[in-house]
Amino acid sequence: MPLCLSRLTTALVLIVAASPAVAQGDIPFTAAEIEAAAYSGGDLPSGRTALTAKVQVLLDRSGTSPGVIDGYKGGMSQSAIMAFERRSGLPMDGIMDPHVWNLLQSYAAEPITQTYTITAEDAQGLVDAIPTDYAEKAQMSAMGYTSIVEKLGERFHMDEKFIAFLNPNVSLTPGNTINVTRPAAPIRAEVTRIIVDKATRRVAVYNASGRMIADYPATIGSDATPSPSGNHHVVTVALNPNYTYNPAKNFKQGNNDKPLVVPPGPNGPVGTVWIDLSRPTYGIHGTPTPSQLFRNQSRGCVRLTNWDAEELARNVRGGVTTVEFLPPGMTIAQATGVTPAPVTTEKLEPAAETAATPAATTEAATETTTPATAPNADLGYTDATQPAAAAPTATDGIIEDTTEEAADALAPQTDPLTDALSGALPEGFVVPLPNETQ
Repeated sequence: MPLCLSRLTTALVLIVAASPAVAQGDIPFTAAEIEAAAYSGGDLPSGRTALTAKVQVLLDRSGTSPGVIDGYKGGMSQSAIMAFERRSGLPMDGIMDPHVWNLLQSYAAEPITQTYTITAEDAQGLVDAIPTDYAEKAQMSAMGYTSIVEKLGERFHMDEKFIAFLNPNVSLTPGNTINVTRPAAPIRAEVTRIIVDKATRRVAVYNASGRMIADYPATIGSDATPSPSGNHHVVTVALNPNYTYNPAKNFKQGNNDKPLVVPPGPNGPVGTVWIDLSRPTYGIHGTPTPSQLFRNQSRGCVRLTNWDAEELARNVRGGVTTVEFLPPGMTIAQATGVTPAPVTTEKLEPAAETAATPAATTEAATETTTPATAPNADLGYTDATQPAAAAPTATDGIIEDTTEEAADALAPQTDPLTDALSGALPEGFVVPLPNETQ
């Protein structure tokens, strides 16, 4: 059983991330080379390449999240290709091929990269570091970003190291112009069904007509503290939640033997979002380490990148959106009645890179492809500095411990949790959608 929700303060906020630029063995490439990258057949090359970075951006725009855009062929990118194949009715092997490339050209109308001038505001609200000890965390005013590059990484869906990689010898300080990728703006559509696939570590979301809206990579439970099974529903949504550590009710960290309240922020234990489920103590939430989704384990909850969790939070409906945890052996394709084509050795030449019309075989293109580039680009949330209409206040519960390196070691041997956040916020509370065409 996870150690999932605690006292939350639900401030609705705008959320919009140095590191070594080039890892050993990397071959440098530029933003221009990402734009010019062409597919000539076969799977994506190993290592970090301009072609993989381009494919990751196109997957992001299709609503099939690759997680962080980093240019590396890895587990999250391969799982995203498989999810894209599923939604397109293609053979599902997670391997890049001409069929996938040709369909991805539907999302290539806009440039893959862009320039961005760092502003003074980007340097505001940063903290020196995030301690691991909860008592030290509780003394801080916010679990803020630790650097400009971390903040920009979340805004542009990029790994921090990849920003440095694309901008060698450029100081990431206000006034300087850098190259970043151009991912999709947040999707706006009502989500009525969420399917969680533990085997592939993907979370697929659908509207009332059964059209897939988006598909995200996720950390889903662990061997010691597995995620739940069966069908549940969304109860509430809390943005920018704080975190209450209570050793009497969950795990004990170090010498901390008293309850502690960790302030909110993108580097908080549950990131910038908590989506509470009707199964007590379980939820879907963000993470302070998006690049680690496929490496870490959770205490039974479902972790997404902060930007994917924010997008999903804005589109769910309390008491309406169902959440299905698939049983072992069942796939998302089976749960949705999709019958992918069998894997074949048929030869198909890649299409030329053009701004193609969205292919009829895809379930649907996302509504928007223009990213939010302004420092305070509207993500659809209410700024915490402004009065929030009828903003609820959480009372009690246990937030999942998300100390990712020690999840197994801290796993409880019993199930002491009975008072989760499930009753802390009004039934059905979610962030309202703007008045726009769905």
